[in-house]
Amino acid sequence: MKAISLWQPWASLWACGRKKYETRHWATNYRGPIAVHAAKKLCTDIDDELRAILDDEFGGHWALELPRGALIATANLVRCLRTSDLLGLLSTEELAQGNFSTGRFGWGVDDMRQLPQPIPFIGHQGIFNVPDELFGLLPTTAPQGLLL
Repeated sequence: MKAISLWQPWASLWACGRKKYETRHWATNYRGPIAVHAAKKLCTDIDDELRAILDDEFGGHWALELPRGALIATANLVRCLRTSDLLGLLSTEELAQGNFSTGRFGWGVDDMRQLPQPIPFIGHQGIFNVPDELFGLLPTTAPQGLLL
C-alpha cells in the first residue's frame, strides 16, 4: 500500500476526519488506497485557533497522547486540487488546519478509517510503500467505537 507521512497533530486530524484536505507543496497523480503515517515530529508551535480545534477533538493532553512514528489510518486518495481552486469551498476551521497558500495542493480522501491501534513504522518523504502484510495483522472487526 502507498503511504504518506505527516507531522503530528495534522496526521491525527486528517485520520479522524476533522481535517478534510492535507496540503502539500507538490501534486500527485496517484489515486487509490493510501495509509496515513504519523511522523515522529510533533509541532506544538501553533496558533490559538488550531490549538482550540485540537483541544476539542483530542482533549487538553493531545501533545502527550497522539501517536507518533506509526501508521494510524487508511483512506482512498481521490483528488489533488490546487489550493486556489479550494479556497471558496473551505470552512474557517478547515483553513486553520492547513497551509492553503498560493501554489500548494490539497489532497482529498474518501473512506478514511482509523486503525484500531497504531502500527509502528518508519516514515519517509513523499509517497512511499508499506508492506500490505502489516495490515493483515489487524483484527477483521474493530472494537466498539473504532473504525477499520
